[in-house]
Amino acid sequence: MASNSISGKTNFREKLHFWDYLGFGAGDMAINFTFGSLGVFVVYFYTNVVGLSAGVVGTMMLISRSFDGIIDMVIGGLVDRTRSRWGKTRPWLLFGAIPFAVLTVLIFAVPTNISGVGKIAYAFVSYNVLMISFSSIAIPFGTLNSLVTRDRHQRETFNIFRMTEAQIGLIIVTNLTMPLVQMFGGQQFGWILAYACLGVGSIALLWIVFFTQRERVQITEKQEETLTVRKQLSLIFKNKFWILAFLFAVTFSVTTAFNQSTMVYFAQYILHDKNLVGIMNVLYYVPTILGFFVSVKLFDKFGKTKMMVVGAVISIIGYAMPLIMPKSVGFNEFAQVIKGLGQAPLLGSLWALFPDTIEYGHWKTGHRIEGLLYSGGSLGQKLGLGIGTAAVGWVLGMGHYNGAVATQSASAVHAIYWIFIYLPVLFFILQLIILHFYTIDKIYPKIMDDLRNDRFADGADK
Repeated sequence: MASNSISGKTNFREKLHFWDYLGFGAGDMAINFTFGSLGVFVVYFYTNVVGLSAGVVGTMMLISRSFDGIIDMVIGGLVDRTRSRWGKTRPWLLFGAIPFAVLTVLIFAVPTNISGVGKIAYAFVSYNVLMISFSSIAIPFGTLNSLVTRDRHQRETFNIFRMTEAQIGLIIVTNLTMPLVQMFGGQQFGWILAYACLGVGSIALLWIVFFTQRERVQITEKQEETLTVRKQLSLIFKNKFWILAFLFAVTFSVTTAFNQSTMVYFAQYILHDKNLVGIMNVLYYVPTILGFFVSVKLFDKFGKTKMMVVGAVISIIGYAMPLIMPKSVGFNEFAQVIKGLGQAPLLGSLWALFPDTIEYGHWKTGHRIEGLLYSGGSLGQKLGLGIGTAAVGWVLGMGHYNGAVATQSASAVHAIYWIFIYLPVLFFILQLIILHFYTIDKIYPKIMDDLRNDRFADGADK
């Protein structure tokens, strides 16, 4: 195992191989086999299969995701305190994989013989228990990215593999879920069996991460001191770039929720064929995947932030395109390709931002809190997904959407346009504003040079 002591004067680059990167990316594929696909189908399942109102589902999602964000911070603190022969993060993946898969299946097992209030209560409780399990997987897995290496380029490559395999996972589930549901009967029990199959796959993939990864970043006993929760929180608010990264994660995740949750509605009621969801997602995710590998080269040449700005501008164009020919299948398929190209530098950079803010926080304060800082990023993601998913439900509710009827009212159709086009464009504009202030690329070489030589920012609390 390569030595990469924080206190040493060694080079931060590790001896890594293709299988190290590929094995790491299996974690996000596992997450998307279950949790990621919920973003595409869970609102549709609750409204069209269980029969809950869109407004109720939207409110439930916002409350649940906000609650889960708090759980993320708790899990992050626990990860920072974890000591085991497998390291800080890997035991969480080993022992959390099976509960995560089982609890995902249970959210589809809403009892059919209870009242509407009972169904809402079951959905709320089962979904929130799943969120706790999800946090116990996602936070350790994400934190692992800051522990496998401290070399920025290697971290970006880990992130590219992670995001690539995540998108492959989404392509698989968005094209496989509905056929599996239909194969198992097409009713609610079909959803249960479909996610049981996907859950087995997620368990195997999480265990691949456990067996292929190592926590190579070693920290000294002094830097490993246990900090109080109050002290940890004060360190977070001293980290201005973490705050900006957090806000970006929120706004980016809102647009992700819009894209995932609204496609099935747009396909069914605007393009009049819900089976287009699979191909529309393929046309979105394949350009994203291909764009990842181009982005790695461009990150080195221009920096992540500038490429993220380019991605946001391309995304605005892609999301606005359906306004020109909203009912044309071919034109909307082309718009999906443009959206996917814009997504590549944004998604390819998102989870590489937080390791950078971890290094900045260490340099700025003299303390290193990987788990808590990364969990803050997950908090931003959950909050954004909660806001976005809730907005889908609320806007559909205001438009008087009714999942029980085949033809929607004009107000419901207009609501679908809002959540598929107008609101995503607005949040991409907010991303551009945030990125204007995210200037860490300018000082990052100095940060890493100082840390390599045990130098900290003036005033660091060492």
